[in-house]
Amino acid sequence: MIDPQRPQPEGHFVEDARHELAGMLQDGLAHPSTKPVLVWGAIGAVAGAFLPFVSIGMGLAAGAGYKFYKRVRPD
Repeated sequence: MIDPQRPQPEGHFVEDARHELAGMLQDGLAHPSTKPVLVWGAIGAVAGAFLPFVSIGMGLAAGAGYKFYKRVRPD
């Protein structure tokens, strides 16, 4: 339930993330967020290969997810 006394932030995370992802899918590597997200995904995959209880796929998802979140919400 939304509290009417509390002001809402200007942008909603889901809408901003959807817009950013749509831009990344449409523009491909020309979009400014695509390369950093892919690089962080690769870093996470390498880290996942070396950590004992983390798989490569989990590391990839964590690295890419972290950078995608920071691109949508930089503060």
